[in-house]
Amino acid sequence: MSETPAFLDRDRPPAPDIVVPRGITPFHLPRRPVRGRLVRLGPLAHALLTRHPNEPAITAIVGQALALSAGLAGALKFSGSFSLQAKGDGPLPMLLADCTETGALRGYARPSAEGLADLLAADPAPSAAALLGKGYLAFTVDQNGAQDRHQGIVAIEGETLADMAMHYFRTSEQLGCWVRLACAETPSGWRAAAFILERIAGEGGVDPAAGAAELEESWQTALVLAGTLTDAELLDDTLPPERLLYRLFHEEGVAADRSRALSYGCRCSRARLAGILDTFPEDDLDHMAVDGDIVMTCEFCNIDFRFPRRDVRGRAGS
Repeated sequence: MSETPAFLDRDRPPAPDIVVPRGITPFHLPRRPVRGRLVRLGPLAHALLTRHPNEPAITAIVGQALALSAGLAGALKFSGSFSLQAKGDGPLPMLLADCTETGALRGYARPSAEGLADLLAADPAPSAAALLGKGYLAFTVDQNGAQDRHQGIVAIEGETLADMAMHYFRTSEQLGCWVRLACAETPSGWRAAAFILERIAGEGGVDPAAGAAELEESWQTALVLAGTLTDAELLDDTLPPERLLYRLFHEEGVAADRSRALSYGCRCSRARLAGILDTFPEDDLDHMAVDGDIVMTCEFCNIDFRFPRRDVRGRAGS
């Protein structure tokens, strides 16, 4: 335990120091109304997903959520973060993942042990819909407090997390978008990936001579080609992003843009958690203490922080 007072101690226990230099590869089809991002977490997926001893079905959907949030955060043009949150009445009532504009990535799931056991007994590989049940999906863009947060919320619709994301974009953003997500345990450990296509609105980067019918045909062609993508290709560390993009779109022409890094991004610290404890009344803090200590566990990285009760100040006047 650190000898520094908790409210000044910004250190944290050791966590994986992992950076994937080419975690996000943006690309576009020149003179076509199509752009996208290929996301591969590589060994970062294993580091993030093995912090919690979840069932494989839970680990897989968390990995997909991480890849999706990284891909959508890759479109941010400002300092901030993108988060994905799903809440439902199924065996997995809470799923959360977020990523900053610099690629710091984190996420967790909060399954219901009893409900999950019953579901897995009936289906060892349940769909996202079966796991989450009825509820909502929220996408939030936070500009680090500079402006009000932008949040879109839709009802959970679809069998897969990718289906749910596409439903969000159709209904909330009215944006042409196609998503494929993959997460599986491979011989190299857990891997997770995302492939996102977006239809460009307006005329930017599009052939000015193309008519509406031609632009629509280009978009539909891109969707057909992207539909040939397999999970094995997405999760293959040995298949370079440019080669995969060329394999998909060489007939249309494809240009890869500058890649962006992803990293292990939990932002917990003793100081942050001590600040939370200081908002509680003294009586509540007394009830939290066990053998003289209050233990707080970071839900993202599953690290325990121990605070002697005598060192926690509590809320003034309580």
